[in-house]
Amino acid sequence: MSLDLIPARLLRPRVRKVALAALGIGLLAGVLVYLIAPLWAAIVVGVLVAAPPTIGAFAATHRHLRIEGTVVTVSGMLRSRSVDLRQLAGVELLVRVARVSQVVLRVNDGNHSLVTIPLALYAGEGARELDVLALRTLANALAASELAPAAAISSVLVEQLRAEARDAGLDERPLYRAIVLARDAGRVPQTTLTDHEVASLIE
Repeated sequence: MSLDLIPARLLRPRVRKVALAALGIGLLAGVLVYLIAPLWAAIVVGVLVAAPPTIGAFAATHRHLRIEGTVVTVSGMLRSRSVDLRQLAGVELLVRVARVSQVVLRVNDGNHSLVTIPLALYAGEGARELDVLALRTLANALAASELAPAAAISSVLVEQLRAEARDAGLDERPLYRAIVLARDAGRVPQTTLTDHEVASLIE
């Protein structure tokens, strides 16, 4: 089951625009350098300007998150990493406060394998939250862990599901309350919620 907050098909149109813009800027830079330097220097400059944003944009559409049972896997263009949520060594709820704020789950198995799972994005009154079925599967998998913080975060996700089921406003949704908590505390642009703060999201 996919855990992608924003499906690749929605990213592709923007990725194409970014890639075309980067190629155009790279070409322009190459032409300008060619006016005062050898052709090989112009080509090198053009590639150095255009390649990083183009590669980065396409890499974003090839990054996928999936969950099978209790195993979460993130796969990219070159490699993949997996974490079994039953055997967690650490789990954290991170909040990034900005023009577009984000709530992220970070899990690791203690064996150099770490996976970050975006749960929700908020911009003003707009929101994009993880699909209900994916959220339920993730909550169940976290509940299978023996770590107390994993059980607490599982409870937060269950409460989030209940809020979504009754079409509650943003202020009643635990994941949005995490953004408000961090913003009100002045802990920006990024913070990790404490166990007490995670518990407070559903009180």
